[in-house]
Amino acid sequence: MGNNLVIIDGSMGEGGGQILRTTIALSAVTGIPVKVINIRAKRKNPGLRPQHLTAIKALVEITGGRAKGLYVGSTSIEFHPGTIRGGNYFFDIGTAGSISLLLQAILPALAFAQGPVEATIRGGTDVKMAPTIDYMRMVLAPLLSLFGYNVEIELVRRGHYPRGGGLVKLKIRNPPRTLKPVDLSTRGTLKSIEGISHCVRLPRHVAERQARSARIYIKNKLGIDPQIRLEYYEKGKDPHLGPGSGIALWAVFDKSIMGADALGEKGKPAERVGEEAASRLVEDILTGASVDRFASDMLPVYMALASGTSYYSGARLTSHAQTVFRLLELILGDNIRIEYSGRPDGPFKALIKGMGLAR
Repeated sequence: MGNNLVIIDGSMGEGGGQILRTTIALSAVTGIPVKVINIRAKRKNPGLRPQHLTAIKALVEITGGRAKGLYVGSTSIEFHPGTIRGGNYFFDIGTAGSISLLLQAILPALAFAQGPVEATIRGGTDVKMAPTIDYMRMVLAPLLSLFGYNVEIELVRRGHYPRGGGLVKLKIRNPPRTLKPVDLSTRGTLKSIEGISHCVRLPRHVAERQARSARIYIKNKLGIDPQIRLEYYEKGKDPHLGPGSGIALWAVFDKSIMGADALGEKGKPAERVGEEAASRLVEDILTGASVDRFASDMLPVYMALASGTSYYSGARLTSHAQTVFRLLELILGDNIRIEYSGRPDGPFKALIKGMGLAR
């Protein structure tokens, strides 16, 4: 592949931070330098936020690369990656910015690291408009293992908005340096539905009510009794910063896993939190798809890098997913092929012929 600078317009598609994260992830993996303009142009506060800044700085450190335009509010950056290195890293978002979104940016690159990786990340673990850390641990990590990419995500301390301060440890003991294609065209039989309902610096009944409402909703809709673990702490023994609460649910199938989550907030009844997550999961399950609406836009990056053709059916063809498909084509060009069918915001099927990257 060439080393000419690829320019990506950050206002394309849904015009959010995912364009930046996906672009720099692909740049780090392929070695193609990129320039992103009009960053987050369609957001109320356009330009880089602290979590985006940390993601770019993290990939600069991991690859020994260089970048321009790194400051909060910047609407244009350049990234010139180097070689993806293993080692021990510490990344501090410095706010309640999402650790999960930082992981979205760095995980594709770390699959091709030259040695084992350990990273400690400080920021928000359970943040609005982002996957929770439990979703990343219990849904995304098992899906990545299908590619031969084994990722360990350890939750050390929860951090909710606005305080943040959460801690997560990431371990990649044996980066595969090549990814296997996956066939997620079907999901197989539903084996179980599980979950974690948590609350920190709040009474235990918050976690209990979230779990109860989720359990009732799922049992009424699917006839299945989910196994939801409670996570709470007695007063004075809570190591987390908080206050905050949330619930993550996942459905385990023979060939796949689907998930959903929801967070508590001031004035929002715990029952509504549980039902919100449960209704999302049930809605996605009832589409018959093999991948939920969130993983539908996370997995294509790995499929595009894999050696062979991958297939999947997604629960919802979101604007995020369509934007990722377009970005992959812009950056990887003729090295990949993407075909998908389905109506916007409805179930869809996709085929991605990967470039077979190996390092």
